[in-house]
Amino acid sequence: MNINPKLVIIDSIQTMYSEEISAAAGSVSQVREITSQIMRVCKSRNITTIIIGHVTKDGNIAGPRVLEHMVDTVLYLEGERYFSYRILRGVKNRFGSTNEIGMFEMRGEGMCEISNPSDVLISERDDNPAGSCIVSCLEGTRSILVELQALTSQSVFGYPKRTANGVDFNRLALLIAVMEKRAGMNLGTQDVYLNVVGGLKISEPSIDLGILMVTASSYKNVPIDKDIVIMGEVGLTGEVRRINLIEKRLKEAEKLGFKKCIIPESNKKGLKENFKLDIIGVKDVNESMKKLGLR
Repeated sequence: MNINPKLVIIDSIQTMYSEEISAAAGSVSQVREITSQIMRVCKSRNITTIIIGHVTKDGNIAGPRVLEHMVDTVLYLEGERYFSYRILRGVKNRFGSTNEIGMFEMRGEGMCEISNPSDVLISERDDNPAGSCIVSCLEGTRSILVELQALTSQSVFGYPKRTANGVDFNRLALLIAVMEKRAGMNLGTQDVYLNVVGGLKISEPSIDLGILMVTASSYKNVPIDKDIVIMGEVGLTGEVRRINLIEKRLKEAEKLGFKKCIIPESNKKGLKENFKLDIIGVKDVNESMKKLGLR
């Protein structure tokens, strides 16, 4: 029977086998040949094709990047095993931008779209404990507000422990060194634990200032007002540096009902729009701590 479907889903390409190639299924030569045949047939018949590939423990497509080079679009479905949220991220697109993401939640009926990720990620902040604050990060070009949590405790074994969940461990260690040197905060005897609520992984530097402030909040046991959003990159000399797309971040904070934003002073000078937020510009870490009542 001659079938001409509109959509074909192959799960997975590593299990496909061609008798014209002597190599085992899943090998580079098999993946290259089968993908080439699929693309030739589907492009000639105008059939949309989704090819699912195995991934490694690091989340990358298994094997050499032959498959990624051949196809038109590469999409990664990211998410932690123990969290219900998933991010669909485009890392290659021959026909459009890769600066957009989709966020979904795993439910009984399947993956359901989250239209406002920020509202979901900070919806459970009813109280206002020390060691918690809201920061702004970018996923693609979408501004998302997430909650950072920090816990400091006296080190028992003499060697302070640093644990980071959702941010780069080396970045946390660097920022703690900045806090000790530039703000005079003695964290050398403290274990420091940092967590990004919701299981997200954030790599951009705009959350640096939030990491420092939430750590100071836990260390001094002084809560940060839950109506404040903190954003800014921190340099090694303790200065708060400019971040990009500041107006988009401020619009997201305003939309969700926040009252104040602490941002880099250089960003505040360049604002062109008027916001209902109380926007506070800071030049360095010490000034930010004073504004939050942590100094």
